This record gives sequence, structure tokens and C-alpha cells, in this order.
Amino acid sequence: MRNHVTKSLGLVAALLLISASAWAHHGTALSYDTTHVWSTWATVVEFNYINPHPSMTFDRTDRDGKVERWVAEGSNNPSQLARAGWTKSRSVEAMKPGTKVKLYVATARAGGFLGVVLKIENEKGESLVGERENLTAIDMDGVPGGFQPGK
Repeated sequence: MRNHVTKSLGLVAALLLISASAWAHHGTALSYDTTHVWSTWATVVEFNYINPHPSMTFDRTDRDGKVERWVAEGSNNPSQLARAGWTKSRSVEAMKPGTKVKLYVATARAGGFLGVVLKIENEKGESLVGERENLTAIDMDGVPGGFQPGK
């Protein structure tokens, strides 16, 4: 009897831990304003192919010539990227520091120079490090601060 109770309690504890970690994962729409996706040309400063989401730092220039340094996460995790053909080596090669890219960004709901990158294109218009083909965005190239919440 005691063994049965111990096994049952262990099973309940395991289920609680699994369900808690599933609920803990954030949703992109909770942290970022995905209803106002905007695009801009930027230069890659750093790209990291890491879990749970790749991250990058990029510079963009506003209309007055001021350089803004942004930090963003990618919307896809490395497993999704690899299944779409974007392995770590391919992604890191395509996103070398100094590479000019067009980014489709959703700004953090908290504001600032933080966001999530939903799509990346190279200068030829080819999709890089992602699989979102039909994403539309407001062109905010050169607009200071991009699209900030409350604008």
C-alpha cells in the first residue's frame, strides 16, 4: 500500500512539474506588439544561434543619421530553423557581423530598442534565418525608434 501511494505521489509531482514548465513559456504576442510589425534596414552587430530563441544585436540609422543599437530575439527556435534548412552553420554564415539585412520587427511592449525579429531578408530580398514568407510590415526605415508602443 505504501509503495502504491509513493508511486502515485511521484506521478502527480512529475505531472505538475511538466505542466508548470509548459505554462511558463512566454508567448510572443504577450511580450511584443505583433499587431504593428515594421521593417527597417539594419547592420548585424552580433547573431547568436541559441536556445530557446536565437538572438541578435543590430544597428539602424534614423533620418538624422543617429545610430540606434537594438537587441532582439528571433521568433523561431533553433529546432524550427533547422527543420526549415537553417542550421547553425548556415545561419551564422548568413548573419555575419557587418551584414546588411532588412528586418521585420515587433517592438517590445515595454518599449525601448528591444524587439522580436519575425523575418530577415538579405539585400537581394531573399529570406534569411526564417520561414515566414507572407509577412507584411509598415516601412519604418529611418524613423527614430521604429514603431514604439503608444505611437
